[in-house]
Amino acid sequence: MVWGPISGLFGGTERRRHRAQAKARGPLADFYTGALPDPTTPVSELQLLAIDLETTGLDPASDQALSVGFVPLAGQEIVLAGARHLIIQSQAEVGQSAVVHHLTDDMIAAGALMVDVLEATLAALKGRVLLAHYATIEEQFLSRACERHFGAPLVVPIIDTMELHHRLLSQGFDDEARGNQLRLWNARERYGLPAYGAHEALTDALACAELYLGQVAELSTLKPQTFKSLSR
Repeated sequence: MVWGPISGLFGGTERRRHRAQAKARGPLADFYTGALPDPTTPVSELQLLAIDLETTGLDPASDQALSVGFVPLAGQEIVLAGARHLIIQSQAEVGQSAVVHHLTDDMIAAGALMVDVLEATLAALKGRVLLAHYATIEEQFLSRACERHFGAPLVVPIIDTMELHHRLLSQGFDDEARGNQLRLWNARERYGLPAYGAHEALTDALACAELYLGQVAELSTLKPQTFKSLSR
């Protein structure tokens, strides 16, 4: 289903999307032709793309994206056949950030052009909800890159597993999640999910997808979940 004239949060997103669509070029313009879910769409019908970016830092104005990993979800199933890990070409030295993401200068120099990585990512994301753990990073870096290469920001519906985890930990009157509890790997412990090596984009995207399924199962014991009830 495609969004119609709706109010509040979803209406605001739709208006921003229309403004971006009017300026978008190339693969981003094609991305904006994709249908979006109605807010009432049940989780069993949602199409999502779990995404993770590895970057040189947290500021999209001064730092660079180094790799993108993504894996699709169809309802409550992870579609591994659609998973990809793309390293982004850059002439900049990764410096100390290599200790975290394990991407060397040689690997980055041999990567794909950012415009090509963006095109592949947008094609995979078309018609889907962006799923990420602390989605602000993915949203801001991808949007800035889209503005630079395709003339308009990326406006996409989002479900954030960190926000869902905070919601689950803060259900009581005096309950409040602590910062370290919200980390992806700590959140996964709630569901007995295995420990993977962190800070590899595809692994982190898969870890986020698995966490989402656990969160949806838990939240669904309280009431039926829809795109609106899960969205950021």
